[in-house]
Amino acid sequence: MFIHTIDEELSLKLIELKDADRIFKLTNDSRNYLREWLPWLDETTNIEDTKAFIQMCLTGFAENRNLTTAIVYKGQIVGVAGFNQINRSNQVAQIGYWLAQVYQGNGIMTRVASALTDYAFHELSLNKVEIIAAVGNTKSRSIPERLNYVQEGSIRQAEWLYDHYVDHVVYGVLAEEWNSK
Repeated sequence: MFIHTIDEELSLKLIELKDADRIFKLTNDSRNYLREWLPWLDETTNIEDTKAFIQMCLTGFAENRNLTTAIVYKGQIVGVAGFNQINRSNQVAQIGYWLAQVYQGNGIMTRVASALTDYAFHELSLNKVEIIAAVGNTKSRSIPERLNYVQEGSIRQAEWLYDHYVDHVVYGVLAEEWNSK
């Protein structure tokens, strides 16, 4: 089992089917908050949907295509983060994340994204890590900006969010940049 300790109060663990109840509860309790920027909320309406998501993540992990973890803060699962995509051919990973609303403002996601970036470069020997966020999602965009990722560009109408398109901003950091800081 994958467990990555970040600090005394924060760690990442491979998402498991036994986490489905907690993850669904977090999703449901933060539904309106998360729905502003995440397109999958309307398709996650019951525990079975969360179990199907977790099974898909575990399959992707077994096939070395992704790594989806539960964020554990002070002993409780508080969100999900990981590499939505690992492209071994190009040595690039894309970090994705969400955090339950009640846990916002504790520096959790900045520490998580930093730890995932370190892991990508030092454990997976990748060359680049990307974080992609909607242009208007200032909270999500602040994570790569705090970590000195480079804003590489934008993608117009990159994602359909329920009733409208949103543009995305792409941030990236190279191993040589990360290791020299």
